[in-house]
Amino acid sequence: MSGKRRLGRGLGALIPEALPENEKESDIKEIDIHRIKPNPYQPRTNFDENKLRELAESIEQHGIVQAIVVAPEKDQFILVAGERRYRAARMVGLKTIPAIVREFSKSAMLEIALIENLQREDLNPIEEAEAYRKLMEEFNMTQDELARRVGKSRSAIANTVRLLSLPQAVKEALARGDILPGQARPLLALPDQETQSKMAQQIIAKGLTAREVEKMVSRAGKERERRTPSRQEIMPKEPQLAEVIEQLQRHLGTKVRLVKGKQGGTLEISYYSEEDLERLITLLLPDNIT
Repeated sequence: MSGKRRLGRGLGALIPEALPENEKESDIKEIDIHRIKPNPYQPRTNFDENKLRELAESIEQHGIVQAIVVAPEKDQFILVAGERRYRAARMVGLKTIPAIVREFSKSAMLEIALIENLQREDLNPIEEAEAYRKLMEEFNMTQDELARRVGKSRSAIANTVRLLSLPQAVKEALARGDILPGQARPLLALPDQETQSKMAQQIIAKGLTAREVEKMVSRAGKERERRTPSRQEIMPKEPQLAEVIEQLQRHLGTKVRLVKGKQGGTLEISYYSEEDLERLITLLLPDNIT
């Protein structure tokens, strides 16, 4: 069985505006396929041609088993769900296609396309991250709201969206499947994109596991600290502050530095892997913050 967690609810349960689980035959209409426009909110940009051809052969033999979903727009229709069926139907030259016509908001069109692809596990990690970000930015959703809508945990949403801050070359490698999200996330702890890109090249060349990447990132962090002036050189000499820093380090189990500026200063807390960051967040955030 695949290690990926499948969504446990259908579109109708996740999005009230979506289809009921068993649509009535009277709801289905045959629509001129040339009057249908692609969903402008479709998060998926890459479609496997071989799988499309397989679906096209099935359609040619058995017809369209499940109707697509469209929204009316003047004398045309916008495709909401069923992009693979729509593309395969065009490949075999169908003139009409069975469809259910419904009114949808823009946010629902994006959500339905997103969830349909998530259920099929068709999106690459960057397409998924872009879709989450679009939902949050364009429709003012919080991570908590989005997590409830798509049936995932808030941390899963946050970890996926964070991949968008990686260098373009690393994001392209993620989209191609050369690197997996678990291998890429530790790179976010590195100080700059050039270092992230170089380490990503090593991951691909050496076939490193996620655990091996975390260890490499941890060693790189410790090496940077070794080259940084010691805490005694940049810490204030007040005994009370030094004692507080020592207590923080014991409590958090990691290096803590206090750097004074002309006005105020910064409190630096080091972490060395994705798991280490999650541990620190748990320690630092009160239980009642979600």
